[in-house]
Amino acid sequence: MTSTVSSYDIFWKWSPAIVLAALVAFFTIINPNFLSLANFARMSIAATPALLVALGVTFIIIMGSIDLSMEGIVSTTAVVFGWLFLALGGRLAEGWAWVALPAAILTGAVFGYVNGLVHVKLSIPSFMSSLAMGFVGTGIAVLMTSGERIRIEDDVFRALLLERFFGFPLMAYVGLAAVLLAWFIQRKTTLGRNFYAVGGGEHLAHASGLNVRRVRVLGFTLAGMFYAAAALLAVARLGIAEANTGSNYMFVSITSVVVGGTTLLGGGGGVWNTVAGVLIVNVISNGMVVAGLPRYLQDGVLGLLVIIAVVLSTDRKSISFVK
Repeated sequence: MTSTVSSYDIFWKWSPAIVLAALVAFFTIINPNFLSLANFARMSIAATPALLVALGVTFIIIMGSIDLSMEGIVSTTAVVFGWLFLALGGRLAEGWAWVALPAAILTGAVFGYVNGLVHVKLSIPSFMSSLAMGFVGTGIAVLMTSGERIRIEDDVFRALLLERFFGFPLMAYVGLAAVLLAWFIQRKTTLGRNFYAVGGGEHLAHASGLNVRRVRVLGFTLAGMFYAAAALLAVARLGIAEANTGSNYMFVSITSVVVGGTTLLGGGGGVWNTVAGVLIVNVISNGMVVAGLPRYLQDGVLGLLVIIAVVLSTDRKSISFVK
């Protein structure tokens, strides 16, 4: 009996990797060009900003909360960066334009901090408070730009997209560094362990002396910093900062986290699950384009994927009522 349970656990632990390998094989059979360095490089460009957003969401979901503010935070930080970057000269290698980089990360941290405070201090459900803060962020971005685009044409900054190493853009390696940083926070820091403690049982964590509210606020602050880093990569990718920079990241990031196996109930999953989820979602998206499926079918497949992932990752027998 013990060996059966152990085999079952091992299967589910590696199931995202198995699914990813099966998808790559499937789309390669449909179109051999899918399995090419150029196509993988294109996928890395599309996936990297979404990966950083998903990493931030991962910490929130591990705590048993949900964050829907990422689109507003990404848009706001992108606009703050673009505005400040141009105001300070618009050249990363000259003058003080580099200050716009840490300023953008700080903006994301402040936004995330306020997001967490609204959630815990006002006792508002995280999905509602974060959704409201997302709208606030988008509104601020529109107000700052008046609906206009801020063009970033600095060659040094755009090198994140244009400079290649072994066929992959520099931003892909930035994404890898972000994954390692997120993994370090998750596994090697007290804060990372506290996320799991809160997600595994808030009342038990509180009874053991853990300041649950403080952990939640820090979690949202950390997520905001990852969203801001994603915003910088999104601007580098397009060369534009605008109020719509954060569009579509909500669905893609949360889908990736859930598909990777991080349970929405909290206390389980982690960074590598999210990496697998991001890869699965992007392989499916890219594979459907390569296969020539129309856009509306692509959206339908991704929506179905979310439902299947939630069904497989949630023990609904242990839940008396689905909220």
